[in-house]
Amino acid sequence: MNKPVNIIMIEDDEGHARLIERNIRRSGINNEIMAFTNGTAAVDYLFAATAAASLTGGQALLILLDLNLPDMTGIEILRRVKENKYLKCAPVVVLTTTDDSQEIKRCYELGCNVYITKPVNYESFANAIRQLGLFFSVIQVPQAAT
Repeated sequence: MNKPVNIIMIEDDEGHARLIERNIRRSGINNEIMAFTNGTAAVDYLFAATAAASLTGGQALLILLDLNLPDMTGIEILRRVKENKYLKCAPVVVLTTTDDSQEIKRCYELGCNVYITKPVNYESFANAIRQLGLFFSVIQVPQAAT
């Protein structure tokens, strides 16, 4: 990622969150990762940050989103992000255990950029996240609209 991109990770499983961050780091990504364990805190941050960003020229965000959260669904977060004029261009990577074809289709219809089903095997999961980190190293992420 050429310019500073803040990675917002919304993941309620602390073990998965540690594994995701560790393997993103192993792939050479040193960007700030802000971790949230519930949707409410993440949404509050995202909408407060974009309100401030609209006044200061925007920031580049990339969102890692689990669908199964304790307080709201990832689908709801995805919908709200993609409906917001400041956030709608932020890439959203859905990273979840759900592999239901209707759920996958719905996420893409709502605007997710990548949908990854978490492998159940530890090594496969770690490898998938390292590959995701390599993907992050080459993609271009737009700043939030102002």
